[in-house]
Amino acid sequence: MKIKPLTKEQIIISADRLTRFKNPETKYLRVFSDILLHNLIAPRFSRNDLDNMDYESIKNLAQEVINNSLAMSGYECKNDYVINKALLDYETSVFVTDSNILKLIDNKINYRAILNLLSDDIPKNLQWLRALGTAGDIRQARKDLGFKFPIEVLVLAEGATEETLLPEFGKLCGFDFDKEGVFLYASGGKNQVVKSYYEFADSLKIPIFVLFDRDGKENADEIMPKLRAKDKIHILKCGEFEDILSEKHFQRALDYELKNISIPATEIDSGLSRVKILEEIFKKRGMHELKKAEFAKTVKFNIQSSEDLTPELAEIIGEIKNLAGNF
Repeated sequence: MKIKPLTKEQIIISADRLTRFKNPETKYLRVFSDILLHNLIAPRFSRNDLDNMDYESIKNLAQEVINNSLAMSGYECKNDYVINKALLDYETSVFVTDSNILKLIDNKINYRAILNLLSDDIPKNLQWLRALGTAGDIRQARKDLGFKFPIEVLVLAEGATEETLLPEFGKLCGFDFDKEGVFLYASGGKNQVVKSYYEFADSLKIPIFVLFDRDGKENADEIMPKLRAKDKIHILKCGEFEDILSEKHFQRALDYELKNISIPATEIDSGLSRVKILEEIFKKRGMHELKKAEFAKTVKFNIQSSEDLTPELAEIIGEIKNLAGNF
């Protein structure tokens, strides 16, 4: 075998991609194939060759390239596969796997050496990888350090507003998403939530919590025939996520966004949804177009206390907490 050694940065990127919350077959094949296409000089394989190669061969070649690259950088392989076994156990507990997928996951990548390359400024999945090499109780380590993995519950939401704010309201309830293993996925709209649920329901063993705006009932009905007993759908009782914020919290965020420009009460109490109210206020004052994701950051910044937690927000967090506790 002749290789072009992976740089330290490339090794870290590969470890990052292999430990993300993604379907293991997809991520392992992608990472291993990229390594073989770009760093294996001889024997040489095309993309078509790899598409037709068995998973065991792809895994063996890729791990050899990774481990040889580490050895050439001075990192010895000591036949320590504790981390590999922990990753294997995790992937098979969270994802539906078969014998082919197991061939990819059950590998001998020198993760112990890779830990030496990791800095303090790394994403949460790599913090988890590092903890797998030292922590006796990984879930307790997750509670202590808040690195999110292992994932216990998937939350599917429509957009960035929920992605930004739900974890913050969780903290007001004493439930930290990162410490409890809750992964929040913003699907990008109601139809995409349905599509995402169908995909994840087929590939995941862990519970899924699905959150829709009030007008998402028809979309929820699409999910019902597929809904697993362990999963939960919550449809907002009124409007969109912005509509379940407390009045004081919403006003505080609006004042901050508008730099305390006075807004007549009739504009805020017009009976429209809060998103429509914001759009009208911005339009009348010649401001930039409302960007919900940006306003969500303003709302997050203006969270002050548990008084900002409305009953429905508390209900949603309680339902997610219940799923996490039952898995």
